[in-house]
Amino acid sequence: MYRSQVLICGGTGCTSSHSAQIIEAMEKELKAVGLENDVNVVKTGCFGLCALGPIMIVYPEGCFYSRVTVEDVKEIVDEHLLKGRIVKRLLYDETVTDTNDVKSLNETAFYKKQKRVALRNCGVIDPENIDEYIARDGYAALGKVLTEMKPEDVIQTMLDSGLRGRGGGGFPTGLKWKFATGGNADQKYVCCNADEGDPGAFMDRSILEGDPHVVLEAMAIAGYTIGANQGYIYVRAEYPIAVERLRIAIDQAHEYGLLGKDIFGTGFDFDIELRLGAGAFVCGEETALMTSIEGHRGEPRPRPPFPAVKGLFGKPTILNNVETWANVPQIILNGAEWFASMGTEKSKGTKVFALGGKIKHTGLVEIPMGTTLREVIEEIGGGIPNGKKFKAAQTGGPSGGCIPVEHFDVPIDYDNLIAIGSMMGSGGLIVMDEDNCMVDIAKFFLEFTVDESCGKCTPCRVGTKRLLEILTKITEGKGTLEDIDKMEQLCYYIKENSLCGLGQTAPNPVLSTLRYFRDEYIAHVVDKKCPAGVCKSLLSFNIDKEKCIGCGLCAKNCPASAIERTDYIAPGHKLASFAIDKDKCVKCGVCMSNCRPKAIEKK
Repeated sequence: MYRSQVLICGGTGCTSSHSAQIIEAMEKELKAVGLENDVNVVKTGCFGLCALGPIMIVYPEGCFYSRVTVEDVKEIVDEHLLKGRIVKRLLYDETVTDTNDVKSLNETAFYKKQKRVALRNCGVIDPENIDEYIARDGYAALGKVLTEMKPEDVIQTMLDSGLRGRGGGGFPTGLKWKFATGGNADQKYVCCNADEGDPGAFMDRSILEGDPHVVLEAMAIAGYTIGANQGYIYVRAEYPIAVERLRIAIDQAHEYGLLGKDIFGTGFDFDIELRLGAGAFVCGEETALMTSIEGHRGEPRPRPPFPAVKGLFGKPTILNNVETWANVPQIILNGAEWFASMGTEKSKGTKVFALGGKIKHTGLVEIPMGTTLREVIEEIGGGIPNGKKFKAAQTGGPSGGCIPVEHFDVPIDYDNLIAIGSMMGSGGLIVMDEDNCMVDIAKFFLEFTVDESCGKCTPCRVGTKRLLEILTKITEGKGTLEDIDKMEQLCYYIKENSLCGLGQTAPNPVLSTLRYFRDEYIAHVVDKKCPAGVCKSLLSFNIDKEKCIGCGLCAKNCPASAIERTDYIAPGHKLASFAIDKDKCVKCGVCMSNCRPKAIEKK
């Protein structure tokens, strides 16, 4: 029996900040003071508040230590674990009360509005220890399904819960499973889409790193429901920690008889294999993913037939993403009404978002559907840093759109986001402030789509390329008003004629920015200016000769030698001012960042 538990984040974010070395140092220090049998060190998954990593939580006190370094470990052991004195300088400031007490994490702004269902075990258990998962009711849902429920009972439960696919499309999960139960196929398959490719998205990765068994259990439940005995998890090779923990989890499940032959002595057989993706974004589309599993080039197939009728290896197949699977065991254990009680009328349950961009608390959050964007950004995320104003939020990655401040209070759910020109997507949420150029943002996402297009259909292969050429022309100050109209027409052509979801949604960032920020496009075209001062071709740097004190720091640091001293000496100054040669200037902004009297302005 341990008197203290030390939980240390072992997710990708904290691992990149040396949490593995912190764990090693903690175990070494505990041994040095004879506490190795009294204090249990647990390597967990992501706690969510990635901006403060590496994170360490010490129980039973619940002390949340943030930005811990290897050098801090000895002090934590000596002071907190040996002497019982909390190291307050390392505490997350929001967990400290006015009376200098430590309050629960659930009382902090970041956590108090969250409702963890898919993330319930992340940051709580050791993901490499099946016993800890079982202690949290792990595999109880599978046991209940195999011994107490018929396949049609499971499907009805999923339908009644209102769970919709969390991968982007939002298709009802129970309905998808129901489609796959028909027919007399000799083989059926269950697949997990863990090919998370959206820029800024890390929801699925964090679940796999923090709670891999939940996906295995959910897939086995689905296998029983549709009559499948084989599952595949398609995971990106760029997720080495997730891949390793999945392999460990599969081995442990086999050892405990929870995968393989005759599970729970019921005669039900189900096994799971991993397939590693090579990083192609298009393989996040279900038919392209299945084509890749089959060993072919990852390209989408025309639909119908849909995968539930003819999918992997030509057999009926159901595919859900990681977050969707993570909800299934809890729905089985707690009931459909429990899940349906959260969220909105047409969007039940919770949604996990990866917060990134211009926001104080970057990280992972899980909120009930219907929570407003304002609550997510200002309350949970801590707002925009440096006193800047919120400008837009991008949801849905390259397939989504930009949500402006006028929709700050729209409840987040599938239908509301589509109505305002965006989409839920897998859950990336990139926050932008007044310094972001929306034309440049649209160009960024389109560049990604052009690079990731598989090239199978002409509307996507050629259309997105032409679209990018027009956008580039506009950001370089060479566009016309006719180009804006032409670009808008091309967007709708690509949406209507592309083969798969990647091409059909590729124009969304362009269309949403045109819808809400058309004035910025016009400024680029008519005024030949970038209002946010981002597009280099439209920038100019000028030195105010009256403010310039002639110190020369700008000239010394200019990489292009584009700044020279003039003959003009401003009143009250002793040295001649400087001027920028516009022909030599590369618009890097180094001069402006080095100017002490703030005499250089960007236009």
